[in-house]
Amino acid sequence: MTEQRTTTLLIVDDHPVVRDGLRGMFAAEPAFTVLGEAPDGVRGVELALSLDPDVILMDLRMPGGGGVDAIAELTRRGARARVLVLTTYDTDSDTLPAIEAGATGYLLKDAPRDELFAAVRAAADGRTVLSPAVASRLVTRVRTPAAPPRDDTLSARESEVLALVAKGTSNKAIAAELFISEATVKTHLTHIFAKLDVKDRAAAVATGYERGILGRATPG
Repeated sequence: MTEQRTTTLLIVDDHPVVRDGLRGMFAAEPAFTVLGEAPDGVRGVELALSLDPDVILMDLRMPGGGGVDAIAELTRRGARARVLVLTTYDTDSDTLPAIEAGATGYLLKDAPRDELFAAVRAAADGRTVLSPAVASRLVTRVRTPAAPPRDDTLSARESEVLALVAKGTSNKAIAAELFISEATVKTHLTHIFAKLDVKDRAAAVATGYERGILGRATPG
């Protein structure tokens, strides 16, 4: 029977109770050896480079040095260790930056012990490990196309048209003053209404003042 290889670990978490609990849990299993622990990301990077563990259990939000920055630094410095994020946070603002920084896996702290052991072994082998909640969130994120950015900035000409509308100028008079056709004025107004998310001239003027657009526009 082939003897199972021992997986070496580094624990990075700012809570002593969490570090003690994880160390005790893994120490009770012959297949794992905890090489050290750190209270923040900066110290975690130092220990990872000196101890060279197979896997780093990394918390994310820590005073004195967060997990994402530590992961990015380890990636930049070519550390051999695989990083398995172990945190209580599963929001997009936490999971995506950690994975983009180079984390091999992402688990929540409420994961059962056996699931955590299996995740560490998988991470040591270079396999990606994601908690079901995080995996579902990422799949949804990938499948949902990002909304195109809305351009609500008025062009110089649109600002001029809006300023004249604010003075009560008719479309015909606006066309004459700006040397454009009435049809072009109507086109500008359509764009203005869409950008300001309004339906009529009065609302466009009110929104223009509210956003400071009219204060900046002074047609000649």
